[in-house]
Amino acid sequence: MSENKLKLGIPAGSLQESTAELFRRAGYNIKFSSRSYFPSIDDLEIECMLIRAQEMARYVENGILDAGITGHDWILETGADVHEVCELVFSKVSRKPVRWVLCVPEDSPVQSIQDLEGKTIATEVVGMTTRYLAERGVTAQVEFSWGATEVKPPRLADAIVEVTETGSSLRANNLRIVEELLQSTTRLIANRTAIKNEWTREKIDNIALMLKSCLSAEGKVGLMMNTPEANLDEVLSVLPALQKPTVSNLSDSSWVALNTIVDESTVRTIIPRLKQAGAVGIVEYPISKIID
Repeated sequence: MSENKLKLGIPAGSLQESTAELFRRAGYNIKFSSRSYFPSIDDLEIECMLIRAQEMARYVENGILDAGITGHDWILETGADVHEVCELVFSKVSRKPVRWVLCVPEDSPVQSIQDLEGKTIATEVVGMTTRYLAERGVTAQVEFSWGATEVKPPRLADAIVEVTETGSSLRANNLRIVEELLQSTTRLIANRTAIKNEWTREKIDNIALMLKSCLSAEGKVGLMMNTPEANLDEVLSVLPALQKPTVSNLSDSSWVALNTIVDESTVRTIIPRLKQAGAVGIVEYPISKIID
C-alpha cells in the first residue's frame, strides 16, 4: 500500500452533491456523514475534507490541502496564488458558467455603474466588486453581505452584486441586471509546492483526466451499425462532418461495421437517415467517459 496521501478539498454547500456525483461517474465513491467534515472515499491514497468553496483557494495556497475544487470567482476574490489544473464546467443547476451581476430594483433610476457613485452596494464578493468599481472610476460603499442579498435593495442597499445561473431568483425579487462583472466556472486547483512532487502531480492529473472525461461525455451517445460497402460513402455523409467513425471489415467482405460518437440530441434525426442510406443493425449505446 502506498504511504502517499493526497489531501483533497471537496466544496461544501451548493456544489457538494454535484461534485460527489461527478466523482462517482469518474469512478470515485464519496460518502458524506452529517457529523463529519471528512467524507470517505474508496481510494486509500486520497483524504477528503469538506471546505466552503469561498475558502478553498486560501487553504490550498497555504498547503493545508494539496488540491481542491472551487470556482474561479473565489480564486479571484481571495487573490490566492494556486495552480489551476483544469476547468470543470459544472454547477449546482446547469452546465453553464455562473454570472456575478450588478443588480438594482426594477424601479431604480440606476442605469449604469456610474450612477452608483456614492451609493451602497451589498455583496459577498467585496474585493471583486471594489476592484471593478475602481477600474471604472466609481466610488461607492461596498458592504459584505452574510446572505439573503437579493432582499436588501432598496432599504438596506442601493444595489447588490450577486451570483446567478438562471436569473430566476433575481426576477422573483424584482431585480434588474445593470452590468455583468464576471463569468465563472469550477476549477480543480493545486498547491504550487505540492504539484512539484511527482507522485502528487500524477495523482492530481489522473483525477483531472477522469473528471474531464465524464464532462466530455455529457450529451453524447455511441452509434454502431453495419452497412454494405457499396453504401459506405452515403452512410458516412449522414454522420456529422467532424466525426471520424471507426470502419471495420466484417467476415463478409462486401459489408463493413461503423462505430462513432454523436450528440444525443441529433440521434432522432440521424438514425432514420442512416437506415435510408443502407445501414442496418443500428445500435445506440450510452457513453460514460470520453478521453481525448
